Amino acid sequence: MSKAELLAWIRQLRSRHVMRTRTQRRRAATALGDSAERLRAILETAVEGIITIDERGIIESFNPAAERIFGYRAKEVIGKNVSVLMPSPHREQHDTYLGNYLHTGHAKIIGIGREIVARRKNGTVFPMDLSVSEVRLADRRLFTGFIRDITERKRLEKEILEISEREQRRIGHDLHDGLCQHLAGIELMSQVLEQKLARRSKAAAARASDIAKNVREAIGHTRLLARGLSPVTLESEGLMSALQELALSTEKIFRVTCRFDCDPPVLVSDFPAATHLFRLAQEAVSNALKHGQAKRILIRLKEERGQMILSVIDNGSGFSPQRPKSKGMGLRIMQSRAGMIGGTLAIERNAAGGTSVTVRTPNVAVRQKTSNPHARKN
Repeated sequence: MSKAELLAWIRQLRSRHVMRTRTQRRRAATALGDSAERLRAILETAVEGIITIDERGIIESFNPAAERIFGYRAKEVIGKNVSVLMPSPHREQHDTYLGNYLHTGHAKIIGIGREIVARRKNGTVFPMDLSVSEVRLADRRLFTGFIRDITERKRLEKEILEISEREQRRIGHDLHDGLCQHLAGIELMSQVLEQKLARRSKAAAARASDIAKNVREAIGHTRLLARGLSPVTLESEGLMSALQELALSTEKIFRVTCRFDCDPPVLVSDFPAATHLFRLAQEAVSNALKHGQAKRILIRLKEERGQMILSVIDNGSGFSPQRPKSKGMGLRIMQSRAGMIGGTLAIERNAAGGTSVTVRTPNVAVRQKTSNPHARKN
């Protein structure tokens, strides 16, 4: 091959390489454009609200579903801190949450998901299901939030729980006014029989006396069950008295140590909220006895930093990390009750053994008094 032919062959190879490179670039650009178009179409047609923020919490994207959920146009919130979508106190604490995660890597929502409350443009607060994922880029991190408005689901849950409450109250009244009256009649007949048998056979009279005693104990247990199903003190004397009675009845029925502590007194003027808190305590005590085999239980109610805190602490076998993943009905009902009063539910294993169930809720319906003649403590 001559020099001229070699040069021509090299020029031909270069030309082919340039053409191939240009073709590859065009294909890459086309693929990138198609990918961006597909991503844009997904974001625009997604049923869930999708929001992306940077490490400072600044909103970078806000899809149409998020616009419908929050009532903002994307241009109104892009460039602003995501806390604009949150009610107090979460609004003021959000940057702290994000900073703690970036510093410690300990996630409370990121990669986990949970139910929280959010704030629309018109100021209304609503419940939503939030899942957050993290994307690490070359020089920074982005966080993507997937949001569902669960207002309707919460309304249905509330309706179901209200039906359940009414049914429990009906059963409680039937036990108290029906079964207890029948048992009282049997006790009276046993006492009359004892008196008649006393003249003929002391042994038979003693047996009749034992029957009357057992029936009397059954009446006591039935009344305690009736009060648990329909705690009349909750409506007449308030949450503190109902929790005190819960502690006393738990001690009497299950032969364990159960104490109620509330100092200073906390009065809850919102009866539905008080009912949910009582049922949460009742379920936590039941779980401590049933699952934890606890022998000591402490029910504590207090107001702290603008929040009401209800705690049930036991010395049982401890909380199993697998239990929440099972999504048992009792746990889901507890979470729903806490959510209905704008609160959060936390279940943790105690360092010294046992379990702590803590409900925190805003003190909108709470007022404190330095003295309360109806409050009782063990």
